[in-house]
Amino acid sequence: MKIYDVLVIGGGQAGLSVAYFLRRKKRDYLVLDDKEKTGGAWLQTWDSLKLFSPTEYSSLSGWAMPKSEHEYPTKDEFIAYLEQYETRYEIPIQRNTRVLSVRKENELFRVETNLGIFYSKTLVSATGTAKQPFIPEYPTQNLFKGEQLHSLYYKNADALVGKKVLIVGGGNSGAQILAEVSKVAQTQWVTLEEPNFLPDNIDGRYLFNAATQKFLGKTSNTSSGIKASLSNIVMVESVKEARNRNVLHAKRPFISFYEYGVVWDDGTKESFDVVLWCTGFKANLKHLKLLNIIENNRIKTQYTRAIKEPNLWLVGYGSWTGFASATIYGVGKTARQTVNELVNVLNNK
Repeated sequence: MKIYDVLVIGGGQAGLSVAYFLRRKKRDYLVLDDKEKTGGAWLQTWDSLKLFSPTEYSSLSGWAMPKSEHEYPTKDEFIAYLEQYETRYEIPIQRNTRVLSVRKENELFRVETNLGIFYSKTLVSATGTAKQPFIPEYPTQNLFKGEQLHSLYYKNADALVGKKVLIVGGGNSGAQILAEVSKVAQTQWVTLEEPNFLPDNIDGRYLFNAATQKFLGKTSNTSSGIKASLSNIVMVESVKEARNRNVLHAKRPFISFYEYGVVWDDGTKESFDVVLWCTGFKANLKHLKLLNIIENNRIKTQYTRAIKEPNLWLVGYGSWTGFASATIYGVGKTARQTVNELVNVLNNK
């Protein structure tokens, strides 16, 4: 029975980042990934998605992403970069391997998959959130006869031509999808609060610098004195174009559904053919259920290390597993510290 020093569950940007640092430590490890090819959650995003930072701020540790022909890299360019990254560092990944459950057996992790059972001394879970799309619950939601679609399953606007579409959710995904859909359909945007658009000259590089400063306990303002947050909307080209068409107007949330649409706060009804939810995701932790350490869809951690299962680390799920760890730019810092902790544990076994 082969026993790995480390198994990494998930071969997206978080899993690859962890693997990069494990490789440098010369440990016996394997990445288990359920996809047919490289790309992780990026394979499931919409076709026209663009990153909101230049290539130098869209790179993993060790090797910078090749310069894009565009101001901001496309989804396909980033996936190609991940493929090259994986090859460059000869990262051992077993594809089409879906982890069904994890349990402890004689102080080892027993990882059951669709392709057999794997054992390891330590474990890193880096499955992200893409398999757990979040849709908020509204009264009488089941009455709505139209289509409801989460952004996870949105690829392009071809099926929405001529329809009336309600797009729910702010942030960069909501803004970019609104910009695209509004070209071919009648749209209404709904956000919890008034959308916060960054100035045209402020993009993701400033957000990540501000996030890093906040992590270090310093001011989170940009050099321009603008209060920055990773939830702010970056004015990429498509969003600027939508602004020029005067479609970036959002209403506050409706109160319920009815058969043909939604009921607004003032009681008026409005019909829609499609509701497109750009409302984010929750952590994908189902495979860890048998460890009995999940509480409210989270696992208590000290940085990335699980408190109740100290040979388990979680990377890439958001700020509760490392500051900005769900971002391309932030995950490297998280992965480095995780691997340092993990190797220290292995050295003392």
